[in-house]
Amino acid sequence: MADKKLTSYPKNKINILFLENISTTSTEIFNAGGYMNVKILSGALSEAELIKEIKNVHLLGVRSKTMVTRKVFDAAPKLQAIGCFCIGVNQVDMEAAIQHGVAVFNAPYSNTRSVAELVIGASIFLVRRIIDKNIAAHEGVWMKDAGGAHELRGKSIGIIGYGNIGSQVSVLAEALGMKVLFYDVETKLPLGNASDSKSLKELIRNSDIVTLHVPQLPTTKNLINKQNLTWFKKGAILINYARGTVVDLDALKAALDAGQLGGAAIDVFPNEPEHNGDRFVCQLQHLKNVLLTPHIGGSTIEAQSNIGQNVSAKLFNYLEKGVSTGSHSVPALALPPQENAHRILHIHKNIPGVLSEVNTLLSKNKINILGQYLKTNDAIGYVVLDINKNLGKSVVDLLKDVKGTIRVRMLY
Repeated sequence: MADKKLTSYPKNKINILFLENISTTSTEIFNAGGYMNVKILSGALSEAELIKEIKNVHLLGVRSKTMVTRKVFDAAPKLQAIGCFCIGVNQVDMEAAIQHGVAVFNAPYSNTRSVAELVIGASIFLVRRIIDKNIAAHEGVWMKDAGGAHELRGKSIGIIGYGNIGSQVSVLAEALGMKVLFYDVETKLPLGNASDSKSLKELIRNSDIVTLHVPQLPTTKNLINKQNLTWFKKGAILINYARGTVVDLDALKAALDAGQLGGAAIDVFPNEPEHNGDRFVCQLQHLKNVLLTPHIGGSTIEAQSNIGQNVSAKLFNYLEKGVSTGSHSVPALALPPQENAHRILHIHKNIPGVLSEVNTLLSKNKINILGQYLKTNDAIGYVVLDINKNLGKSVVDLLKDVKGTIRVRMLY
């Protein structure tokens, strides 16, 4: 099937809104596919601002600052999918997305290398005490001194969370001659010569550097706290490029002031400014051998380009083919286009009898089903129907009356 026939909905009526300086690769993908109504805004929007913008939007792209709340979903009757151009989807009210039948996509792997490299770079800066020497040099003080400076080689790095990023840190650290320890709540296969620690306490006590790579969950809030900071080796280093809530910063400051820890690198914070240029306040400011960065773990040209391509491809395939692979809200289906057929997408509450009612309704109206695919999750079901090519859009109106229907869309 030729690309121009993949969707029966006029492409000039599809409205796409991208916020927060999303990579231009995203716009290029849609423009190349014939979608020219792409609005780009450089910053995040408040809930009220987004509600004003969202009424006629079909696809929305955000990064980490724009909160997509239930009120936003209620104001967006045409919204089909959201692309989170980042690792997480915490900024989206997922329950509301499911109830409205809106697919939510993200890019869980695209900035892995950028974060892992920054962890290694921060480790080198901290064990060599580069931060202090840099400040001194800028102030005209010559500090050529080996005191307190070390090589990474031979040191132990403890990785808490051995997922996509943690395992990449493992590979890079071992290549530098470090001993790699890791701890994860799930059983993970070690890479190279990495060793699996049996407990968080065991990992912390045996590590010269501890780096965090865990999600934001109730169970990870203040994962590093006043109690387990006493487990660290004296002079050890803590790196948090995960989530701002996983470290108790007040307790960390006390441990740094007391000399229990020898340094820290923090890239994520419990409260972060909404816009570039806004004032940033943190209790770790002005401490020696502390590296503070403004949530830039994945902020490289390469990572943002990869994220742009990854998420835009998912949005594009969902818009044109109904492919929901990678969605956090709509069950995953990936199907090739069907020649000489209409394709209709039906999203409904996951209750008994929906598929039976769909089939009965089509049969009563003498509609021949050429292909049918169903996938469900706990909350909703997603049906893709390929039916006779000679039928009009009236079948969509029939399917809207099926009990539990959330959304119906004729694809082509």
